[in-house]
Amino acid sequence: MAQVNRVLLGKPRQVKLAFACLIAGGHLLLEDVPGVGKTTLAHALAASFALDFQRVQFTSDLMPADIIGVSVYERETGQFRFHPGPVFTSLLLADEINRATPKTQSALLEAMAEGQVTVDGQTHRLPQPFFVVATQNPLDLNGTFPLPDSQLDRFMLRLSLDYPDPAAERALLTGDDRRNLLGQLAPQLDGDGLAALHKRAQAVTASAALLDYLQALLLASRRHADIRAGLSPRAGLALLNAARAWALLSGRGHVLPEDLQALFVPLAAHRLVPARGASGEALARTLLAEVAVD
Repeated sequence: MAQVNRVLLGKPRQVKLAFACLIAGGHLLLEDVPGVGKTTLAHALAASFALDFQRVQFTSDLMPADIIGVSVYERETGQFRFHPGPVFTSLLLADEINRATPKTQSALLEAMAEGQVTVDGQTHRLPQPFFVVATQNPLDLNGTFPLPDSQLDRFMLRLSLDYPDPAAERALLTGDDRRNLLGQLAPQLDGDGLAALHKRAQAVTASAALLDYLQALLLASRRHADIRAGLSPRAGLALLNAARAWALLSGRGHVLPEDLQALFVPLAAHRLVPARGASGEALARTLLAEVAVD
């Protein structure tokens, strides 16, 4: 984390959230205006964990086969041969994912949910670990297609990097070029080390009282008058897994209510469907304020 923070200046909380998402086995959605470091974060994560890296620039004319691959007929053998697409990697950067059509966006659903893709009736397993970092422009920008709820639900966390504070921005202006710094990053762990961290995170203890609090948050989201669709059981599992990873990164072997609270807004805001005009983030903060810790 220290290495990534030397490249992405002034964003220690977002970096820790990204690490928690990666260690928990989730996928990460970065939503913000261009130029605030979304791509830099993805590159730094890949370099720090020695992960194979592929980048796909999503555009309106991108097709599903451009992501998952295609079967090509070979005259010499008289058979079709599958040519893997860029999704066959450990860290896939789906850049500006909401500039592609819903048909192309959906090409990632099976990959993100099950770690595999199916082409012409044949199932192909993806490398492990498999981690998607998607960037998304704000929906009020021209040429964007909103991600459907089923696609949003595949992302464990949604983060916004925001503009840097004045001190961090001055360091950016006077320091080395970010591309040069990325080229100098050395792997701190590899895929096996990441798998070991994932296993350790799963062993972090969650008490019965902690699970009571988690369930109270889920239930409140389903009964709130301003929320049309609350959090699913899958969201609850994601929250628990992310909180375990957050506790591990905090040097603890047990989950605290504060861990759930730290993860709740980035995990829940993009999953909540408002019944009225309030934003998902505002509703998530309301739930945190209304549900007491017993």
